[in-house]
Amino acid sequence: MLHLRQGTLQLTALPPLSLYVHLPWCLRKCPYCDFNSHEMRLAEMPEQRYVNALMADLEAALPLVWGRTVHSIFFGGGTPSLFSPEALDGLLGGIRARLPIEAGCEVTMEANPATFEKDRFRDYRAAGVTRLSVGVQSFNDDFLRALGRVHDSAQAIAAVEEAAQVFDTFNLDIMYALPGQTLKDLKKDMTIALALESPHVSIYHLTIEPNTYFAKFPPQIPEDESAYEMLDQITEMTGAAGLQRYEVSAYARQGHRCRHNLNYWQFGDYLGLGAGAHSKLSFAHRIVRQARLREPMLYMEKALAGHCLAHEAQVSRADLPFEFMLNALRLKEGFSLQHFSDRTGLPISTIEPGLQEAESKGWIERDLVNVKPSVRGFDFLNDLQSVFLPAATEAP
Repeated sequence: MLHLRQGTLQLTALPPLSLYVHLPWCLRKCPYCDFNSHEMRLAEMPEQRYVNALMADLEAALPLVWGRTVHSIFFGGGTPSLFSPEALDGLLGGIRARLPIEAGCEVTMEANPATFEKDRFRDYRAAGVTRLSVGVQSFNDDFLRALGRVHDSAQAIAAVEEAAQVFDTFNLDIMYALPGQTLKDLKKDMTIALALESPHVSIYHLTIEPNTYFAKFPPQIPEDESAYEMLDQITEMTGAAGLQRYEVSAYARQGHRCRHNLNYWQFGDYLGLGAGAHSKLSFAHRIVRQARLREPMLYMEKALAGHCLAHEAQVSRADLPFEFMLNALRLKEGFSLQHFSDRTGLPISTIEPGLQEAESKGWIERDLVNVKPSVRGFDFLNDLQSVFLPAATEAP
């Protein structure tokens, strides 16, 4: 097995470990979605077989994470709220029986307003979910139809109001730069979202991804200049409502940042279970990435037989700076130089040429201890991150 091979890094301590569980089914595939999601009618969904496969997947992965505590759990999809509260209760019970879970562990579940039923959220809360992420996208019925969503604005508002009653913290997903959307339209969406008093809002620019319906039949979306104005308006409105932008796409009130996503952005470790799930796992001298089989039926068959990996590879020293920056530079507060060394096992000299180039272009601000993206760096994040691609960072 690859994870038993000797590596060349020097990690003095392992980072925090999160658990990601992928539940891959949806009522309908959205035309913009490039996630590993699959349409299936609720009556046809092999819920218990999939839960059994997840437990078998976890059992097979346990030797990689012996003795490590899980700090956050995230149920993503697909549409995890298609799964019954009883199934989630069984999953969390199975996880707790196999892994040490931190006291007060954040347990997030993504939910679609179309699957909302009265008291269903309370049942998820009773099962152990502590944080809900509601995929609203918009409160405008015309835009929801254009996005292929199966819920309407009334369902979205009802779901968010229920989430606010049941959960101490929750998130709203909102998309902008939608087909035909104006600045006035976006202001209406954000006014409703903020009136619902969500303590966390995630903002996503509609992008046309390869291998999606929109890639084959692209809609007319706002020009870049209009999209920048929309993002500025979002930042202004959220700030006035007491939510601070702490990551390129995330705004939160004090004490409501998403711990699971922060662990990703801080280059922590995560074990991914489920069809198409990805893992990043650190060891004393190497960092390994894994991917599970994507097709749900094949994943279940192979997981129950004890081998559901589609790919496993050790991250090369040359790739590590870019992989770190791809995450850490998304954070408004940036990172400490010591944190880079701790998480990658590499000396700071590895990234000094890239830091000098980024600083010369005004994309970062730094001192002897910390590095953070500048306002301009946030606006040109892809360009900033690309400075640290292997060809740019390899030592002579």
